[in-house]
Amino acid sequence: MAAPTGPSGEASVSPSPSETGPTGNVTVYAASSLTETFTQLAGEFEAEHPGVTVTLNFGGSSTLADEIVAGSTPVDVFASADDATMKTVVDAGLVEWTPATFTRNALVIVTPKGNPAGVTGLEDFADPTLKIAVCAAKVPCGAASAKLFEQNDIVPKPDTKESDVKAVLTKVRLGEADAGLVYASDAKAAASEVTAIEFPEALDAVNNYGIVPLKAAPNPEAAAAFTEFILTARGVEVFDEAGFLSMT
Repeated sequence: MAAPTGPSGEASVSPSPSETGPTGNVTVYAASSLTETFTQLAGEFEAEHPGVTVTLNFGGSSTLADEIVAGSTPVDVFASADDATMKTVVDAGLVEWTPATFTRNALVIVTPKGNPAGVTGLEDFADPTLKIAVCAAKVPCGAASAKLFEQNDIVPKPDTKESDVKAVLTKVRLGEADAGLVYASDAKAAASEVTAIEFPEALDAVNNYGIVPLKAAPNPEAAAAFTEFILTARGVEVFDEAGFLSMT
């Protein structure tokens, strides 16, 4: 397999698993938008490596990065939803290998099923009569949303700014918001409960998802093996099926 490339385009280098294979626990901190895909892939990884247990912790990428930098909990692998958040961990000197970009994502508008408020596009996020939910600016989905609003001269009127994309989706699913901005993959996962509205401007704020084993990983062999598994053709297949943007 060709060496994966990180945000900079440089080849990513990671330790190679031994011939006997990894064992033990591997702790993975991952962006909340990866909940469904990483849960699926972790199960498949465990099936291929019976001696390994994958512990997944999902949350807003910036919150996870702060926890990793603080060093409060041992972590083996970090998967972020944008380059900027990954850079926080890299700049703190916590990795030895170039993070690899493994998928991409774009935002879509979601409404409660059937779109009862009649939302049509991004400009509706400036309507003060609508209940609007977005991610907080410090997390990747919020940074992407802010970029789109600025580029399109839209001054949003959000009623709530959530800590991660799943929280925005929950507000919409429960009917507590008329519209929200979430990733296409999250909208697809909740297709039975929400209506998704694609808009062309979304491609102006595409997020790269990066993954890297951490320098202080308690289980470096399993960390390397899990990272490489995410980068395989099977990983690409799972992300494509889930609604992420294709890397090809």
